Amino acid sequence: MNQPIDRNVLIRRDTAAWRVQVWASFAIAAFLCATALAYLPGQELDRAFMVMGYLFCLTTAFVLSKFVRDNQHSQTDTPAWRFVVYSAFAFAMVLTAWGLWRMNVNDSYKAFLLVGWLYLITTTFTLAKTLRDAHEANLAEMKLAARAEARAELRGDTAAEPMLRSAK
Repeated sequence: MNQPIDRNVLIRRDTAAWRVQVWASFAIAAFLCATALAYLPGQELDRAFMVMGYLFCLTTAFVLSKFVRDNQHSQTDTPAWRFVVYSAFAFAMVLTAWGLWRMNVNDSYKAFLLVGWLYLITTTFTLAKTLRDAHEANLAEMKLAARAEARAELRGDTAAEPMLRSAK
């Protein structure tokens, strides 16, 4: 049952430039939203509502992206959890949109808040995917290194040592 070690396994990783772009985009979106909300004209209650709405959208976007990725190949979560995840995200988006629409502020300010909010949500999904891809690549490398080490130990072979060191 000895299987040859596949030295041609390709583990895809994002480039450093992509990771910088993803983090920079997320940081810019969060900064723009925070700035817009900090200087939001009108009542304090409107500002508090919008901050909660943005945070609710942000957290449910991370949860939704994790849920979709976890259930990508097979259904691992219950239908009740699926309902909670999708309805929470929809509720967060609708409630925040409603709060933005009903606010008594200038239309250009609303447009800025809307674009910043949607930018934040899209960058959140991209950041979640990038983080998950890196995690999965790390797991794949560890599994590959562990298999190579186990095969080398079974053979009493030291030929796999350079490969093991490069995988670490």
